[in-house]
Amino acid sequence: RVRSLAGSAIDESVASQLAAIARRHDQLQEEIAAISDFASARYVQLAQEASRLADAAELHGKLVAKKDDAAQLHLFLADEADAELRQLAREELDACEHACTELARSAASVLQELERRDSAADNEVSGAVLEVRAGAGGDEAALFARDLFGMYTSYAARRQWTVELLGRSDAPSGGCKEAAVLLRGFGALPTLRYESGVHRVQRVPATEKMGRIHTSTASVAVLPEAEEADIELRDADLRIETCRASGAGGQHVNTTDSAVRILHIPTGITAQCQDERAQSQNRAKAMKMLRSRLLAAEQERLEEKRTAERRGQIGSSGRSERIRTYNFPEDRITEHRCGLTVHGMDRMLRGELLDDVIGAVRDAEQEAASQPEGALLGD
Repeated sequence: RVRSLAGSAIDESVASQLAAIARRHDQLQEEIAAISDFASARYVQLAQEASRLADAAELHGKLVAKKDDAAQLHLFLADEADAELRQLAREELDACEHACTELARSAASVLQELERRDSAADNEVSGAVLEVRAGAGGDEAALFARDLFGMYTSYAARRQWTVELLGRSDAPSGGCKEAAVLLRGFGALPTLRYESGVHRVQRVPATEKMGRIHTSTASVAVLPEAEEADIELRDADLRIETCRASGAGGQHVNTTDSAVRILHIPTGITAQCQDERAQSQNRAKAMKMLRSRLLAAEQERLEEKRTAERRGQIGSSGRSERIRTYNFPEDRITEHRCGLTVHGMDRMLRGELLDDVIGAVRDAEQEAASQPEGALLGD
């Protein structure tokens, strides 16, 4: 099924890489088709790898098709005597070769992104607990938090990551006061860590009669998934409270003590869950969230100690800082950490532009890290 691109407008090394990726993608599709248990770890692993290679494999197919078209046009020109038909064929051949050039540029970009994802961290399955909370702005902030949460779950689906809802509290306006989800898959944690911080939205609320633009915020926290071996929890350090769940959810809401809140007494860090019907399930999810928060707090403390001096010189991308602005009237997303501006709000909220934005932030971070200390100080 995979054919060579030799002789086309694409570099031979790129053609070789695309052909190898397309062969691997075909192989993965065959293996996936043979699996009946869609919840199995093997299916998830293969599906994630296939998704990671899909763009490059699709480009390979398009390039092969264009090369075949060009070959057919060359044969036609060699045999055809009619001047008018030859002119039409030449125009079509020019368009075909132009398309090959554009596809070659796209292929180089896709391969570069694939290589970046295939770094040691991105090539490992990792888990990230992502939390979104409405900030300043009342109902509009809650609506924005809902939009952000949807963006991340859509992005996770595109990356073929598994999604486990850990907790969600909706606002009366239809927005989301806070939500937490566990995302697991290739590169989940090293990719999503760039999303931690304050996200700002500028738009005209549906209830605004004068057409004025309102500014609201939502915060995003990304925590490493903590295993039991990472954090030792003693029963004496925990205070576990149960209460009746609140909000929408059926007959069990407000009738049973199914909601669970866990306090880690030494640190004051808490976690709670009320999404499940059974108290034991809510307790398990709350414990998972608590472990991740404790691990993140410890890692943050150590990082704070190691980098306080350097962060004072060059600034940081901590959670208290505004990292990105979503301007709806101008259909513009501005990433403040690297100065990138992209357009297409609908695509952004579907998670389609997130790779581009995160990639730009990562490149800026790596460039800053490569600068000598004197350059950071302005010497």
